[in-house]
Amino acid sequence: MSKYQEETQWSEVISPSTSLLDLKLQDVWRYRDLLGLFVKRDFVATYKQTILGPLWHFIQPIFTTVIFIFLFNSVAKIPTDGVPAPLFYIIGISIWNYFSVCFTSTSNTFVSNAGIFGKVYFPRLVLPLSVVISNLIKFGIQLSLIVVTMAYFIIFKGYKPQTNLYLLTLPVIVALMAFLGLGLGIIISSLTTKYRDFTYLISFGVQLLMYLTPVAYPLSFVQDKSYAKFIQWNPISPLVEGFRYAITGSGTFNISMLVYSIISTIIILFLGIIMFNKVEKSFMDTV
Repeated sequence: MSKYQEETQWSEVISPSTSLLDLKLQDVWRYRDLLGLFVKRDFVATYKQTILGPLWHFIQPIFTTVIFIFLFNSVAKIPTDGVPAPLFYIIGISIWNYFSVCFTSTSNTFVSNAGIFGKVYFPRLVLPLSVVISNLIKFGIQLSLIVVTMAYFIIFKGYKPQTNLYLLTLPVIVALMAFLGLGLGIIISSLTTKYRDFTYLISFGVQLLMYLTPVAYPLSFVQDKSYAKFIQWNPISPLVEGFRYAITGSGTFNISMLVYSIISTIIILFLGIIMFNKVEKSFMDTV
């Protein structure tokens, strides 16, 4: 051993994780200031140099709701379980948007941030977590739109939602949506480091997935259909239906459906963590 090596004492040694289940949560907490900066960057950069800015959080679900009312309610005559159509659709669209944005944004974690990863060390999990948190802020803004819409129908249209204890599950449902989007996103992100085809798959895959989720229709509408099992086994379906049921008290939802989504989310997140830690060791060689 040389004299230089004997005198040099490193304060910190950065090396790839040896365990596939090592999340380095302590490191994530130590870099919480960086996490906050990424959250701010994601939120601000989205609408930088736009005229309407955060108003797009209201415009997008409103226009989508109008289209859904025309296509699914007026043309297809699909019922909304006794919930006013605008309220029915805006609830489903808001919670679906949160999942889809978390999913699509985290699915590009490795590829879109390769330049940052190659220059400085920080826990890689910080970036997908910042996406989930920044989109949670946007989702909070859209929640106000749901409140305003419900207040309108209660005050001016005499609508009476059926209050229920499932209202207490709203934070759980939102958290499950976040973790499900995070888990699926980092799985796809891990795969895109070698197979860029998944980048093109995501663009229309999310759109197809929405039609397998009761966003534009209630779960009760498809129960007697031949394709019902594809929708019922979709772990996102109970969350969308449960979110709507917790707010309005109308729909098809029970605790077993929530348990199924919880188990599915844990499995998907577990697989995502394994793949994320495995790819993290060598992704700079393939990106």
